[in-house]
Amino acid sequence: MQPVVSQYPALSRVLHWLIAALVFATWPLGIMIGFVKKDVALDFYLLHESFGFLVLWLMLLRVGSKLVAGAPPIEGSALERKAAHAVHGLLYVFLIVMPVSGFLATNAHGFPLKWFGLLTVWSPLGKSPDIAWTLSGIHGWSAWILLGLFGLHFAAVLFHHVVKRDGTLFRML
Repeated sequence: MQPVVSQYPALSRVLHWLIAALVFATWPLGIMIGFVKKDVALDFYLLHESFGFLVLWLMLLRVGSKLVAGAPPIEGSALERKAAHAVHGLLYVFLIVMPVSGFLATNAHGFPLKWFGLLTVWSPLGKSPDIAWTLSGIHGWSAWILLGLFGLHFAAVLFHHVVKRDGTLFRML
């Protein structure tokens, strides 16, 4: 039997899993764009960018929710608490930096976002080839950094659930 743990607020839990699912769909779509036939690459790209833009807005909602509702205190040693705060903070930063840089890079390359093919999204950038590749680089590096942060996050979840056998996992279920 698991110990009673204080959970994250319901909205935080829903957003956590929804964002995770979208990232797990968006990330491979972005990688696959370079490997699919040209006639379907634009479809992959449309989904990748549309999901990414949705991640951005859900992350902004998540930040707002966390500021309003807070989060249960992190349990563990001082080192575990500091590591958890650092990884969570960096996950939040890169889950915002990555879609912002991707959105701006796309626009700087001269392709406005048509969200799910339905709505053209205004951008503060027009075609700007001088910064397009820099923004693309930030987007690409952010993706790899985010993958590494996810690995740390997942390893910590496994450590708490399998080794420490505490209720950390159940805070987000």
